[in-house]
Amino acid sequence: MENTLPPTVHHGRNVKRIREMLGIKQEFLASSLGLSQQAISQLEQKDVLDQVALQKVSKALGIAEGVIENFNDEAAINIVANTINNHDQASVVNYYPTFNPVDKIIELYNEKIALYERMLSIEKEKNELLQRLLNTNQ
Repeated sequence: MENTLPPTVHHGRNVKRIREMLGIKQEFLASSLGLSQQAISQLEQKDVLDQVALQKVSKALGIAEGVIENFNDEAAINIVANTINNHDQASVVNYYPTFNPVDKIIELYNEKIALYERMLSIEKEKNELLQRLLNTNQ
């Protein structure tokens, strides 16, 4: 006997999978919606999202509501690819940085320290060389 019931749709899990496919972090989606990261985490655990939440999340992700409601692994890639407007300046995808700004700041700070250490080393070598020159001339 075949099971004729439609597969269970888990809206929250679908939001998470789509968000990850788009390369969007919870923190960024949260700031786009005016929520906390914890609120997004809770949203992604809900079986069914109310219509208002569904509209807001789909708009923030730049996808149609039907993508979240009817997500399946095979069709989702095609739906997401066809519904994202890469030229839409309001799209979250266009503004999502491909790097963590804090990591960049740390990287620049470490480069600054390395440069300063090299400058000190060069200064020390210069002083030693001058000292040797002075000693040989005496």
